[in-house]
Amino acid sequence: MNILDKIVADKRQEVDLKKSLITLTQLEASVMMERTSVSLAEVLRKSNSGIIAEHKRRSPSKSVINQNLSVQDVAKGYTDAGACGMSVLTDGKYFGGSLDDLVLARASTNIPILRKEFIIDEYQIVEAKAYGADVILLIAAILSKEEIKTLSKLAKDLGLDVLLEVHNEEELEKSLMPSLDILGVNNRNLKTFEVDLDISKSLSIKIPDDFVKVSESGISSVEAIRDLKAFGYKGFLIGENFMKTDNPGENAKKFIDKIIV
Repeated sequence: MNILDKIVADKRQEVDLKKSLITLTQLEASVMMERTSVSLAEVLRKSNSGIIAEHKRRSPSKSVINQNLSVQDVAKGYTDAGACGMSVLTDGKYFGGSLDDLVLARASTNIPILRKEFIIDEYQIVEAKAYGADVILLIAAILSKEEIKTLSKLAKDLGLDVLLEVHNEEELEKSLMPSLDILGVNNRNLKTFEVDLDISKSLSIKIPDDFVKVSESGISSVEAIRDLKAFGYKGFLIGENFMKTDNPGENAKKFIDKIIV
């Protein structure tokens, strides 16, 4: 079993447990279900920077990144920095996140929030809406074409944007469908955790212009972003580059200011 297989196996157990603790009916009673989501895709289309800044405490590849900051401070910092959106890790076992982080981030900012999670069940999409997310992540590597279709349609019915993440051409080809808003290319191989920005470049021409293109992982310089913009990318997901500092918001502001000069 590679790390991705382990995460998914654990996630199936976790979701089954959650279903026994909080029913779908209880989730659907959340006041957040009535909230009108903010479209990350629309924000990215109009943005000069395209930065989606991430809150991430740790990861399987880097162990501890930053355990010391409150998610509220990070959310406010990213908002003041001019980030287009915020990504919040909600996986506990491997990334140190939780749904509480999503709630606290939502209470601290009005920018679009992406629930960064290994989604394998419709329950998690209702959960994302109930806890204040605007966007959900679907990972092509762990889902069949039919699962992508079912999950993305439910998300759209709930008013959420859908970011579909791919790592190669095969995943991209099975994933293209109208119920997606954003196509994310992850430069990190989730099985080996190696990073290569050329993955975004090579896949860019195969992504139709109907979708907002986002490049994820391994982006640490303004030069890399300018390079990727030439390939049609409108969004850039950055986590470790900001989170490994003492003040992610301040560092995000310096970074964004350099892009929009």
